[in-house]
Amino acid sequence: MTKPDLIIFDCDGVLVDSEVLSCRCLSKVLAVHGIDLGLDQALDLFLGRNTAAVIAHYQALGHSIPEQFSAELRAGVRAAFRSALLPIQGVSAVLEGLQIPHCVASSSDIDRVSFSLALTGLATHFGERLYTSQMVERGKPAPDLFLFAAERMRAEAASNTCDRRQRQRRDGGQGRRYDGLGICRR
Repeated sequence: MTKPDLIIFDCDGVLVDSEVLSCRCLSKVLAVHGIDLGLDQALDLFLGRNTAAVIAHYQALGHSIPEQFSAELRAGVRAAFRSALLPIQGVSAVLEGLQIPHCVASSSDIDRVSFSLALTGLATHFGERLYTSQMVERGKPAPDLFLFAAERMRAEAASNTCDRRQRQRRDGGQGRRYDGLGICRR
């Protein structure tokens, strides 16, 4: 197999075990505003999506989302992360031995990504090499964020092909986990 020029990691669910924590917070904050959303529904509808997507979804359904919603959600997620966020098992060892340029590309905002990596002790593996959907016109699943990250990392994304395979599995009733494999070669 050809050695890749660059490895781009997602943050939530790949580096840090945050998905269930965040979706649980989303359910709680929505409930305060009269919207009933169970944890499984939150995972199905909003896993890997940003707050703007949540707001747009409910506004399209005719729900009024108050201005303070984003701040309330951010505060709830930060509190949950402070008490329970952990790195994905084994990821520290992978990062410590990594000899290939690498970065993070995430749908979460830059503050959340930085906070998550700092809390879990992973920040030193990435430094300033953090790229988020806030930095591009179209976030995931459009390729813009990955192309932007590759450009900033000086990898020749245009001359690489990327095969991204994902499978979904239940994780002991604790939420959804997405395992991905990305292979980039010239």
